[in-house]
Amino acid sequence: MIETEKDVYRELQESLDKLPISFPATESGVELRILKHLFTPEKALVAAKLGFIPISSIDIHAALKEDKISLKIVEKYLDEMYSDGLIRQNIKIEDKESIKLYSSAPLVVGFYEFQLNKLTEDFVRDVDQYMREDFWEEMNKTKIPQLRTIPVGISIGVEGNVATYDDMKAIIEGCGDLIVVNKCICRVKMDMLGKSCKRTDLRETCFSFRALGKRYLELGLGRAISKGEALEILDQLQEEGIVFQPGNSQRPIGVCCCCGCCCDILVNQRTLDSPAQFFASNYYAKVESEACNGCGICVYSCNMDAIEIINEKSQINLEKCIGCGNCSIKCPEQAITLVKKQGGKIPPKNSFQIYQQIAQEREKLKHGADNH
Repeated sequence: MIETEKDVYRELQESLDKLPISFPATESGVELRILKHLFTPEKALVAAKLGFIPISSIDIHAALKEDKISLKIVEKYLDEMYSDGLIRQNIKIEDKESIKLYSSAPLVVGFYEFQLNKLTEDFVRDVDQYMREDFWEEMNKTKIPQLRTIPVGISIGVEGNVATYDDMKAIIEGCGDLIVVNKCICRVKMDMLGKSCKRTDLRETCFSFRALGKRYLELGLGRAISKGEALEILDQLQEEGIVFQPGNSQRPIGVCCCCGCCCDILVNQRTLDSPAQFFASNYYAKVESEACNGCGICVYSCNMDAIEIINEKSQINLEKCIGCGNCSIKCPEQAITLVKKQGGKIPPKNSFQIYQQIAQEREKLKHGADNH
């Protein structure tokens, strides 16, 4: 029997920590404050019984018998949490009857992004602290990112065709009939903290497709746009030096358009000595020294601090370069090209497969730690 409010939120934290995208505990307890911002104690108790695999309200209620909550109340809490973007819902058809199934959502990409219209300064400060304190360190352990970095289309100086999963325009063309654009939660967060984006004045810079796009529309967090408008937005963002990061799969369900001053991923990974190992990218930048005049435009264009001027020539630190291509398209001397990595990786077919890979790697790491 759960006896205190703290126990309720700790149980929810421990439940979320079992997801492929974990939710680790911290010394400060900031992760509990994040949960308290979003879940009442009663809903936290119910949400703690969810997991990665969807289950019915009947199964959830059975797990809560000792807490004497009626099935009707459990279903009410589940539907409210789904409406608030805190958990996931699937519909299964069985004997021509629709059955709702529920599962946990991770912090990111997950219930955090769905709080876009409900952000408070206290909440975003807690999230910001959590990202720096423990979240990204834990995320990096598997070295399997949720997103992949793909180059801006006109900068690739390699032979052969570019695979569709490494071509932003091909992703848009093949994404399906529904494209939704919404505000970037990272830039909105930084606006609230008084640190507005230095790269772009646009805020509608993130895209979602198919089922995810439908979910953003249901929650009133985005607007449907045409492929033509999506490409126009991408062209402007490319001009402004933004990094394109779709989901790490062959047919992603969304695209983040990121910058080094706001994006939680770039900001946090950039503090590491060798951040490139934590990005999925098939390219790296290369400087032709004879053509380089040391103007330094590429230094500013790099969102990862991967370039510096040494002896009046640009030098690229490949342990930091993520192959986004912004330095290449900005170079007035065309002295920088993108080179395809040897043994480039083909991304998983879909989002479910990437989460499976992350979960399997976490399990290996856990068993490795247990054996020591």
